[in-house]
Amino acid sequence: MGLDYGSVTVGVAISDSMLLTAQPVEVIKRKSENKLRQTLARIQVLAEENDVGIKGGMQVAWVEDKCNQWGVFVKACRNEFMEKLKARTGLEVVLWDERLSTVSAMDVLKEGGVRSEHRKTYVDKIAASLILQGYLDSIHN
Repeated sequence: MGLDYGSVTVGVAISDSMLLTAQPVEVIKRKSENKLRQTLARIQVLAEENDVGIKGGMQVAWVEDKCNQWGVFVKACRNEFMEKLKARTGLEVVLWDERLSTVSAMDVLKEGGVRSEHRKTYVDKIAASLILQGYLDSIHN
């Protein structure tokens, strides 16, 4: 399972059973940045429905700045979201660099002919699938 964690949304992607391809699943939206309980509950349900524990674990996106230092948002993601996610699901959680995944997702949507006013609806789950695909490609190389 790949997650593109944002301040209000989390894009979700799942791999196939052979861990070769990533497919976008959904975008989980929060009413407030600090309200994670429902988000974590939905991720847990998706993980159980898709046998994520059998396949391995989760990859949570993160970004390094130009100096390879973690920013405030990334630290909040790692410290709060990751720890709560591990505690709730019991699964391994791996941080995965997601630089340019949103830009790439927007490019995919443009090339696919998705109108600009509809792209925001899909961009986070497409970004999650690109993040997960990058991770899957790395474990096969």
